[in-house]
Amino acid sequence: MNILYIMFDQLRFDYLSCAGHPHLQTPHIDGLAAKGVRFTRAYVQSPTCGSSRMSSYTGRYPSSHGVQFNSYPLRVGEWTMGDHLRKAGMGCHLIGKTHMVADADGMQRLGLAPDSVIGVRQSECGFDPWVRDDGLWAEGPDGFYDSKRSPYNEYLKEKGYPGENPWNDFANAGVEGNDIASGWFMINADKPASIAEEDSETPWLTTQAMEFIEQADGPWCAHLSYIKPHWPYIVPAPYHNMYGVEHVLPAVRSEAEREDAHPVFDGMMNNQIGKTFSRDEVREKVIPAYMGLIKQADDQMGRLFAWLEETGRMQDTMIVVTSDHGDYLGDHWLGEKNLFHEPSIKVPLIIYDPRAEADVTRGSTCDELVEAIDLLPTFLEVAGGEPAPHILEGRSLMPFLRGENPAWRGYAVAEFDYSTMPLCEKLGLAPKDARLFMVADKRWKFMHAEGGLRPMLFDMENDPDELVDLAKGGTHQEIIDLMYDRLLEWGLRMSQRITLSDAQIKARRGKSGRKGILLGVYEADELAPELTEKYRGPVPQ
Repeated sequence: MNILYIMFDQLRFDYLSCAGHPHLQTPHIDGLAAKGVRFTRAYVQSPTCGSSRMSSYTGRYPSSHGVQFNSYPLRVGEWTMGDHLRKAGMGCHLIGKTHMVADADGMQRLGLAPDSVIGVRQSECGFDPWVRDDGLWAEGPDGFYDSKRSPYNEYLKEKGYPGENPWNDFANAGVEGNDIASGWFMINADKPASIAEEDSETPWLTTQAMEFIEQADGPWCAHLSYIKPHWPYIVPAPYHNMYGVEHVLPAVRSEAEREDAHPVFDGMMNNQIGKTFSRDEVREKVIPAYMGLIKQADDQMGRLFAWLEETGRMQDTMIVVTSDHGDYLGDHWLGEKNLFHEPSIKVPLIIYDPRAEADVTRGSTCDELVEAIDLLPTFLEVAGGEPAPHILEGRSLMPFLRGENPAWRGYAVAEFDYSTMPLCEKLGLAPKDARLFMVADKRWKFMHAEGGLRPMLFDMENDPDELVDLAKGGTHQEIIDLMYDRLLEWGLRMSQRITLSDAQIKARRGKSGRKGILLGVYEADELAPELTEKYRGPVPQ
């Protein structure tokens, strides 16, 4: 059994036709859902790329693995997906993006050479990279956003695209007269990217995945991690004008949200991103391009799935489709992600298992509270490995694929650290206090803010659009107290004792006595004779 773990970047849960989007048709992803299970309440553990991905790749919450925001290194020695799966006899490979930053200081301290096998794995979230490309080959005043060589840029150069950064000049830019119409400026989102569609990022990564699978020896897990539909919001023809203003759904927002808003929410509504996405003309430019990027992605899924069928891989490969977070797109007066409303923190999750044991659930949905950290325990079970609950904080989803009804969590948790954002200083907070926590059950969603700030609370049953913050008026205190009890329960979890399992700890009980170390004993007769015989008898001559 193999695993194809597909992650899109910044794909909203509701921008798929199987999730109810009225205009955007995604028949190939829908087709996978018809063969598997679609989870309708899947939450990531952070609304920002790097932190969310490290939770997915470690099976642990951000406060456990320590990567609280983008560009935070994942410490050396943290157990990753590759470590768990290789121990179970399954290879683990990367095709695309991870947003991983290596712990260079830790590697140097331990003498790990970056170009050694273990050094590469420590630098790549435990994956063996087939190709690593994080996208975002921007050229700022301090050099490229990502200092590594871009395999995609090298590919474009080989295809004849000129310049040092064809990612910037062609794949993510259009043309205005004789000038580049950069995708960084959202006014250009309706222009076609100046690149042949088959040379753009999403088809390129699909081809890379097929080339990997063609030569792979099983069992393997391949993490196919796409760069899009993450910004820059620009897509090549014919996808650039498949959708128009008439396909842009009304923004989910209200004027009441601006009144006495939570200080963090208020700060994000009034930063540059929030103010830009609050403009209708911005949404009318961006959202059709975003939809075009998703349509292209779905077409590439069709290409990939058809090839898997032709090669017989569809019969021996579990396929997972998900995202690292969503995109506000102007909902709640926000752009990007970085808060806990559904468009940001909830993601699509579809799992297809070709084995007969999953036949009973094909085409079904699951409404349980699922977390992204559940994927690694699921994969470990598929690989036949021993469960590792002392390390992994998620739970295997396999019972749901088999149609079982397991005891399950009553609430989901996410975290966000905004200490590197200007908002932290604006609110006068120390970095340690610029932290948010979400606790969500099937009805209520609660947000706690450190630094003495008030919480937020939404009734998802009566206010599914999350427009009324019930914590403003000082009501629903019993629900707020319940959520604080849950946050305390979660905060007291055993998260750092990862070197010994419960079974190993139990096996150590009583060992000291058998090693001859007798504590608290008054008379020899208080213990079993075999534990004290070496201390009784005549003095050696």
